[in-house]
Order: sequence, then C-alpha cells, then structure tokens
Amino acid sequence: MSFLLGVDFGGGSTKATLLNEQGIVVASSTQEYPSLFPKPLYVEQDPQLMYEVFITNIRALLVKSKVNPDDILAISIDGGTHIAVLLDQKQKVIRPAIYWSDGRSAEQAKRFTEEKERIAKISFNVPSPAWTLAQLQWIREEEPENFRKIASIRFLKDYIRYRLTGDFLTDSIEAMGSMLFDVSSDSWSDYLCSLCGLDSSVLPSIVSPGEIVGTIGEEAHQASGLSKRTKVVVGSTDTVMELLGAGAIGLGDTTIKLATAGRICVVSQNPVVSSLLVTYKHIVPGLWYPGSATKSCAASLRWFRDTFSCNKLDPAVYQKMDAMAQDIVPGADGLIFHPFLQGEITPYLDSSLRASFFGISSSHTYAHFCRSVMEGVAYSLKEGLDSLHSLNLQVKEPLKIIGGGSRSKLWSQIVSDVLGVSLLCVRTDDSAIGSAMHAGVASGVFSSYADVVSAVTKTTEEIHPNTENSQLYASSYELYRKIVAALQPLYQERQL
Repeated sequence: MSFLLGVDFGGGSTKATLLNEQGIVVASSTQEYPSLFPKPLYVEQDPQLMYEVFITNIRALLVKSKVNPDDILAISIDGGTHIAVLLDQKQKVIRPAIYWSDGRSAEQAKRFTEEKERIAKISFNVPSPAWTLAQLQWIREEEPENFRKIASIRFLKDYIRYRLTGDFLTDSIEAMGSMLFDVSSDSWSDYLCSLCGLDSSVLPSIVSPGEIVGTIGEEAHQASGLSKRTKVVVGSTDTVMELLGAGAIGLGDTTIKLATAGRICVVSQNPVVSSLLVTYKHIVPGLWYPGSATKSCAASLRWFRDTFSCNKLDPAVYQKMDAMAQDIVPGADGLIFHPFLQGEITPYLDSSLRASFFGISSSHTYAHFCRSVMEGVAYSLKEGLDSLHSLNLQVKEPLKIIGGGSRSKLWSQIVSDVLGVSLLCVRTDDSAIGSAMHAGVASGVFSSYADVVSAVTKTTEEIHPNTENSQLYASSYELYRKIVAALQPLYQERQL
C-alpha cells in the first residue's frame, strides 16, 4: 500500500500526517518549536531550528506508524505565508525569519500606503506589516549589512523543501503573500521589488503547487529516514491546505479558524481587493479565497495561559480553563477582552492597537477572564464576518469550524452565538492533512480535489446559535467596537 505525507509548519509546532491511499489517517506526530519575541511587536522564527525539529518529527512519525519509508509515495509541505528566509551566497541563513504577525515594519507599511492603489492593482492586497515587502524594507533600513548579504530568498515551506531537494522554487499562492508578485502576469513584479530595493533575481522561480520537483536527496534521507524514492511536491500555504482538508472547494464554502491566528475564508469565483480583507488564489484552479485575519486568536488563549496560569505545563490546562469558563454567564459579567496582542490586520490594518481587558471589577475571577478571552476573539472574528457581508460575498451556512480551538465545545458555541451562524465541526481540518491530500492529487493517487475530499474529509456535529445568547452578545459586540474606536487614537498617539 502507498502512503502520502503532509507536513505543516504552524506558529509554534510542526505536524506530520500520513494518509493511506484510501484516505485514512494512519498516524501523525507533532513537535513544538519556539517563536522569538526579542522586542514588543517583534516575532521571529529560526529556520535552521525548524528544519531540525522537522527531522526529529519525521523520525518519530516513522517509528510511530511502522510504515516502510519506501512505501511513502509523495510528500507535500505547507507553512505560514509571508515568512521569508534570507540566505547568503553560501546558502546560509542570514537572520531569523520575521513571522507574519510581526509589527516592526508598521512605519514602512504606512509609507507604502502612498502607493497603495498601484500596489493593490498588482498584488491584489494592500500594504501592512504582515507582507514581506514591508519587512524587507525594514531590514534594508535597519539592518543594511544583512540586506546586502541577501543572495536568495526562500519562503519558509520552500526553505524546508530546499533542504530535501536543493530546488529554488515557490508556488503562486505563496508568492502572493510576499507583495512582490504580479498576480495578473503570474510573475515577480520589478516595480514592487524596486520599492524595497530588491533585485527579483534573488527570488525563486514560480511553479504550480502540484508540481513534483524531485525526490528526497541523500543528506535529507540520512537525516530523516525518508526514502530517496519519495516524490517531493512544491506544496503551498497553510491556510489553503486547511481549506482543502475541510472540503471547502466549492463557491460559498466558508471556513472559520480558531488557531494561532483566526481566519474566516470564503471560496469565491473572483478575487476581492479591499483593505477589509486579504485575498489569495485557491488550490483549485480558477477559485480564490478572500478572508479576514485576526492576528491573535488561539494565541490569545495561549498567552493568557502562559502568563497567568500556575499550571501552564499541565496537559489538561485548556480543558480546566474551559470548565471554569463554562460556569460563567455569557458576557462574562461585563468583562470585555480585545485580542490585539500584536496589533491587528483586518479590518484595522493598525499595528499600534494593543490588547486590553475592559470593565474589570473585584467580582471578576480567573474564570471570568478565561471566558472573556474566548468571547473577545469571537468579537474579532465577527468583525471579519461583517466585512465579508459588507462586500456582498456569498457565505454558505453552516460555516466549517476548524483549528485547535474548535476542539473546545464551549469556545465553538461562543463563536456560533456571537456570529449568529451555524457551524459544522470538521475533524480533518488541519493543514498537514490538507498537504497529504494535495500530495495525493499531485502524485495521481486521487484524480481530483473533489475525489480526495470525498475520500478524506470528515465532519461531526453541527452547532447552532442560542438566540438568547446571540441577543446578549450583540449588545456586548457594539460596546467592544466603541471601545476600539475610543482607544485607537490613544494607541496611535502612544506608538509603542
């Protein structure tokens, strides 16, 4: 029997998943790695460390699955968008990769807004610190020695794949995340590159996400245990692989993600260029997935756990937080949380925003704060859904809820109540499964994306909004927005 391997690189861990040719998950393995926070708003990752963790995780998966490496037909890797790995002439990493939620390049992004109409016409998105364009300009201005060393740029998943095959390639969906890409011509834009003083020759060639670029090289074979027969697929971004795993491949199909970041993505026939959303190509040719982006979704709950929990190493800590929050009434007795730990992307595009708790009183307990964090993230997601509706995008119910946070029945119910929509729980929702599915289509095990979704995608229960809770949350949501409007000018004045 043949097997398909999908590997995801997320905000704090890498996950590897094996599918068999019937579309059944045989085994999966996860290894964590740290993100670096050297200064306020700074978020970085070490690409070399992430490759080493990848090797450890693959070896663990092979032991756990007992699968013969020669039977793994193909591998596809995905990762977060906008994460550029800068390499020198010896192909050594120059500096830690700036993560997409990093806000240090706010000033550079602000300056680029003077050209935002032309930039948006070419890239289909508007400038913000999340995009590689602004990040490279920051490096050019603040670390000129590092900028001069750049001989090539690979994006995160492409860097890991390069360590397997030695290729210098990326896919067009990943390329969109750089804001250096001319979407209409499917090529690097000399104009956009010129804005940050970059020569496009240092960027990889652009190919289809499904292209097979080779097989596992000798060095990677020795390190990981993967077979030199295994085909390596170019792959694509984590979000598009989540959509595939969730079966969101038809017009109007909509996913809502509770992961490190929060996303609401809707499958569309056309791109939507708006400051309220970010827009990408879908893995299915001819389709797109415009959507909202909340920087600190499950990251907010993790931050709260790490900062305030005495038992943060307890493997059941999230379940205990859930149980405590369950006993608190909807609205957390007036306690409101804004999840702007790293500023915010949509709909604000404002790195100056900060997280806050509003309405604290002596009657509030740890359990109130747990629930308030969950509700605050849900309010942020509702802003995203409102943006989709305001742009007349077709959003099909039930929305498919995905991501690690969706494992919490309480949090999922809160999201359903706040948004006032029904949610369908998907259990094949993570990017690693999507990448394994993609490897199956690329290698010919499955004839199409519809074929692989039919074989693999699994849903469970449907969650419906509680009308009484939805009415209560509607009032709290309006207050949530008024607080942002009141505090935003102060944050912008403070500029920390």
